[in-house]
Formats: sequence, structure tokens, C-alpha cells
Amino acid sequence: MRRRSSQSGGFKGFFGFFILLLVAGCVFYVYSSKTFERNSPTSNLGDSIFWNLKTPIPLIIEDDSGIKSIKITLSDGKQNIVLADQKFNIMQPKLALEITLPQGSLLDRNSNYSLSLEVGDASRWNFFQGNRLKQDVNIIVDTKRPEVYAINQSYKITKGGAAVVVFRASDEMLKDVYIQTNFGKRFEVVPFHAKDYYAALVAWPVGEDNFRADIVATDMAGNETKTRIRYYLQDKKYKISNIELTDDFIDGKITDLTNHYAKNPDDLEGVEKFKFVNETLRQSSPVGTHAVKIHENQLDEFFLKKFYPLKNAAAVASFGDHRFYEKNGKDVSQSWHLGLDLASIAGADIVSSNPGTVVFAGDSGIYGLSVVLYHGFGLYTLYSHCSTTLVSVGDKVAAGDIIAHTGKTGLAFGDHLHFGVIIQGVEVRPEEWMDSKWMQDNIYQILDNSSKVIDNKK
Repeated sequence: MRRRSSQSGGFKGFFGFFILLLVAGCVFYVYSSKTFERNSPTSNLGDSIFWNLKTPIPLIIEDDSGIKSIKITLSDGKQNIVLADQKFNIMQPKLALEITLPQGSLLDRNSNYSLSLEVGDASRWNFFQGNRLKQDVNIIVDTKRPEVYAINQSYKITKGGAAVVVFRASDEMLKDVYIQTNFGKRFEVVPFHAKDYYAALVAWPVGEDNFRADIVATDMAGNETKTRIRYYLQDKKYKISNIELTDDFIDGKITDLTNHYAKNPDDLEGVEKFKFVNETLRQSSPVGTHAVKIHENQLDEFFLKKFYPLKNAAAVASFGDHRFYEKNGKDVSQSWHLGLDLASIAGADIVSSNPGTVVFAGDSGIYGLSVVLYHGFGLYTLYSHCSTTLVSVGDKVAAGDIIAHTGKTGLAFGDHLHFGVIIQGVEVRPEEWMDSKWMQDNIYQILDNSSKVIDNKK
């Protein structure tokens, strides 16, 4: 009898331990399984948003277990409009929607709007009811577009050249203001002289046949104003060069650059080497990435002397030369020469004509050893093919400082300086910035006159 009691007690103890282990496993599963996750859905909307009642409101909802249902209700305090009420058979961890006002909705535009968002997820937590998001969002209705008008701008812009514009953009909830061009380039603007006034240098790339620039201002509610800048467009014809590639040319410096920069130089032969250097290496030059930003908080004045980087120099290649390369009568590649080549004596001093900050100093692919200076207002200067550089990134240079010496590094076949002027990443004609009269008539006079107009309005 005692032996049976002992066996029965052991069995009950084992069974009890098994049940306890099973319960513990279930509890662990419930608390660790994604099926029973306890996080409520989240949305990208804050407590309040601005809306113009026209531009769709982007709504992004996310949840760990997947979104099961959503309901969106808009209220003007007097009536409610259900904008969405949907259940999903396929659970989605992320849902992107656009909230729009149904056509024909008769809402009081002067009322205070609110948006109610209810979202349920696919979790089995909360007794299989899942987690829920309930969010009320205050909507500030703003249907008024920003006010924009140009104060003054350069009379003309030349293909491959630069111009300036000064304008006013005002809105109580101004979000963004910039210059947009027809070729997709966005030029950033800087606050100028007084509140609500802005200025920018813009550039017409030499490779673009047409030019158009608009001032664009948007507010927090999505209202947008776009105003055309009325430049007179001056076309300019640039040199076209047809160059026959020779084996000696490819086997020389082209091969040297390919061996130095290509990941697989042994896989490239003949014209493939030239295409790598002229296209891939040219496009990957780090110079452009260091010449795109504007650093000023507000621009009160801007003045530079004409640039004269190399004493007693002669121009040996001009800006805008469109070069077409052939081999054995077949087209191989093409490029634009986006600087002015100057030569004097070997190892000549390269001088900074104006104060600036060094934003790049080092090897730059086809440009060889290079220096880039920032002079303010989105304007940069480039000095390439140097034999040595005397500055480092972050250095402040003064007018007259020697920053480097000429050389033939990179894709250069003789000792010279490749001098470039860059406006927010767009190379422009250096000749304009080497001409005091052009700078005065097209840039400084515009800025000075604009300052006077702004002061008279105060």
C-alpha cells in the first residue's frame, strides 16, 4: 500500500510540474510571440496639422502585427464626414494613405476642424481584441498662398553664366522657399538684408539649351506660390572640338589613371579605358560634392574682387568647349570642358584672389590634386591639376594667399591651372567672375539697389 501511495504521489508531482511548465510556456509564448504583441499602431500625424483642404494629407500607419481596420472621420464641429472605413483581409505592417476632402463636401471653412483616427491591429492581445490607436488631430485650416514678388534681378543671364535675384516671400506659416529651374536644379536661397527678403545666385548650365527659373514658396498647409524670374536669355555659342584618340594617348596617361582608379583595370581595354576615365571617373569626382551648399544664415552684403589666380598667365583652353572623341572613325565619348585653363611657368604660384574657406583639398580624379574655396552666397572656386597644395580643409585664406602650385596631375598633359567657378554645384563661365564690370553690373549693383528698396519700405 505504501508503495502505491508513493508512486501515485510521484505521478501527481510530475503531472503538476508538467502543467506548471506548460502554463509557463504558454505565458512565455503569449508575452514573446508577435501574435500577442502589445504595441498599439502608430501614425505620422501629430496633435495638430495645417491643411489647405486641397492638398492631400499624407498618412502613414505602422504596426508590428499588421493593420486590421481603419476609420477616419473629419469634423467641422457641426457635422462629421467619414473619409475612410475599411477592414483588411491581408494584414499590412505599413499602410500609406492620402487624406482628401470628398468633392461636394459642404463644410464651414471658417470652423475649427478635427480629424479622428481609429486603427485596430491583428494582435490577439487584450482577449483577442487586439490593440487600438485612437487619435484626435486638430486641423488648422489655411487656404491663403504665400505672397511672393521679385524686388530686382540681373537683366540677363548668358548660357553657361550666372545671375542674381532678390525677392520677398512672406507667410505666417512659411515652410520652404527656393528657386526651381526647368532642368530640375533647385537653387537654395539665403535671407537677405531684412525679414521676409531673400536672394540667390543662379546658373544656366552650358549643356542646357533653355533656361527658366521660378521662385517657389510653400507654407505649412501645402499652399504654393510660383513666380517666374524674368531674365533676358542670351544664347552663346561655344567651341566644338572633334578629337581622334590615338593608341599612344590611351596607353599613356589614360592607362595610368585607369590602373590607379578602376576596380578592375585588367578587364578594360582600349577605348573602354578612355570611357572609364572620361565618363565614370569624371562623374565620380569629389569636387562637385563639396561645392553645392550655402552656409550663410543671412546675407547683408556680398562683394568680391575679380579673380586673377595665376599671374602673367595665358589661356590655353576655354570654358564650354564641347569635345567629341572618335577612334577609327567611330564615336567613343564626349565631354564639356567646364573651366578655364591657364598656364605660365611650371610650378607657378596659385593665388586666392578673395577671402574664402577651404572646403576641399586633395586628389580629385581627372582633376588631379585640387583645392576648392567657398566665398559665400553659394559661390565656390576650383583650382585643379596642382603639383602641391599649401592649405587644408577648414583653413581660412585671405586675398593674396598662395594656396597651391600649378602642375599636371590628373588628366592633364602639361603644367597648367584648371580654374573653375561653381554656383551650388553648377560650373559657370570663369570669365564673368574675372571681369569687374560684369560683376558690378550684374551682381553687386542688383544687391545694392535691392537693399535701398527694402530700406525705403521700412
